[in-house]
Amino acid sequence: MFDLVLYEPEIPPNTGNAMRLAVNTGVRLHLVKPLGFSINHKQLARAGMDYREFADVTLHDDWPACLAHFEKRRLFAVTTRGSQRYDKPAYHENDVFIFGPESRGLPQALIDALPAEQRIRLPMRTAARSINLSNAVAVVVYEAWRQLGFAGSE
Repeated sequence: MFDLVLYEPEIPPNTGNAMRLAVNTGVRLHLVKPLGFSINHKQLARAGMDYREFADVTLHDDWPACLAHFEKRRLFAVTTRGSQRYDKPAYHENDVFIFGPESRGLPQALIDALPAEQRIRLPMRTAARSINLSNAVAVVVYEAWRQLGFAGSE
């Protein structure tokens, strides 16, 4: 399936929601430190419900360690500064989707390190700043999974 990276997530319920989504879609979840909360935070557990024990979660000490983990994989930065809409690329099994922290998004250097066609965005109204992290994760994961025919679903 896919890999989902939350780069320095700050809000436990968003990460818990992403964890629950990952379990239900077969996505592997990666968290890049520093986290804005403890991995045992009660709000993370509440949002993730009883899915934590089933989630495939990997913690990375920093971005270079995470990047090395995905050597030779196709990475997509999901950002309001993306070059193309999220529904335009043809996604493949084992693609990696990277989302930034809620308060500031992905660092520009990380975005710039990827080809323009791998910098994707969700369309929004002109005056809007951003979409909630866990909602954005759901939109992108389900589009990519849809393109693979919802492989592995019932």
